[in-house]
Amino acid sequence: MVGRLARFLRFVGCDTVYARGWEDDEISARACAEDRILLTRDRELARRTPGSILLVSPSLSDQWAAVRAATPNLPHDVRFDRCTECNGPLELYPVAEGDPHPEGVPWDRVAKGLPLYRCGECAHLYWEGSHTQHIREQIRAWAGGPPG
Repeated sequence: MVGRLARFLRFVGCDTVYARGWEDDEISARACAEDRILLTRDRELARRTPGSILLVSPSLSDQWAAVRAATPNLPHDVRFDRCTECNGPLELYPVAEGDPHPEGVPWDRVAKGLPLYRCGECAHLYWEGSHTQHIREQIRAWAGGPPG
């Protein structure tokens, strides 16, 4: 229901679980047991789950604004802390000469010192690129700040 929002929360370093295929009772119980804030568009689920945030809009920017209003300390800059795919922790991934070069990674920039990060759970690779700047600008625009 709010998978894109979960991804953007991971971009800013939030430990964000996306409840795919879970029953409502399981979602509510796990949110409480793990001391998580439940973000949902399901009114009934929000009503049954203490501390949840009901997101009324399908718009990602409106959802971000609602989360930001409810949690003013929400980080607002892209970090390389969490995997946007699986929520696993990212680790600095040292590259040695002669290591295999997965397709799509800017190896010329990595060789010149661009940090490369790897998810400790799913092995997805991350680096600072134009996509990172685009995400920063999007988050800044949602916050009403000047474009970067």
